[in-house]
Amino acid sequence: MSDILETILARKREEVAALRQQYSETALRDMAAAADAPRGFSAALRDRAASGQAAVIAEIKKASPSKGLIRADFDPAWLARDYANGGAACLSILTDEQFFHGANAYLIAARGACNLPVIRKDFLIDPLQIIEARALGADCVLLIAAALSATQLAELHACAVALELDVLVEIHNAEDLELVEKAGVLPQALLGINNRNLRTFATSLETTLDLLPRLPQGCEVVTESGIARASDVARMRAAGVYRFLIGESLMRQPSPGDALRSLLLDR
Repeated sequence: MSDILETILARKREEVAALRQQYSETALRDMAAAADAPRGFSAALRDRAASGQAAVIAEIKKASPSKGLIRADFDPAWLARDYANGGAACLSILTDEQFFHGANAYLIAARGACNLPVIRKDFLIDPLQIIEARALGADCVLLIAAALSATQLAELHACAVALELDVLVEIHNAEDLELVEKAGVLPQALLGINNRNLRTFATSLETTLDLLPRLPQGCEVVTESGIARASDVARMRAAGVYRFLIGESLMRQPSPGDALRSLLLDR
């Protein structure tokens, strides 16, 4: 596990303890039950991919540990509408505060500004965070294999499914894939392949392409990180990958929605 990931997870354990002090599980479950019905995150991607189009999860991200501040003029509601107009199938919202300058309020604002399904992108290690995600209105949650044991992954996945949340399980390498297979969450969960190396933060699309032949049958694959040009999209589509998570390259543009539209139209 990389040093930065361990640092983040230590902070998450503190946040879970604080969340437990603030809310009982019963109170959070009541809030989750009162939230709007999930919008169908996986289904939105599946419908777009089935029509032969690139299904993009457009990311709303203010900063990252490796790149620092990405976008100073940060308005999650405007960004959500801009992405929706640009052809996004879904949205990814960073809610981690300390390392990515995110906030739960960003998810609420973005989801309220458009009709797209949203994923809570954070480092989730406890079922209470999954319940909180549904209470916030999330339609999907991210589970990072490198941050969890197979037992934890299975437990968190089951919690999400019980709350009618979709799940995107993220892997970075073959070892992560083995853990996910051991957890038994495929093919029910979406499988995200992150092209960014957790230790060096370098990106290579070869990560997705090298792992594709190893995947179990029926996996719905999302390629993540390093998608910056139309040629990157075309290369993945040629390999049979139609689902994308794209953030930084779009967030740096004056209009991320216009940038997304250009990326999808330029083939």
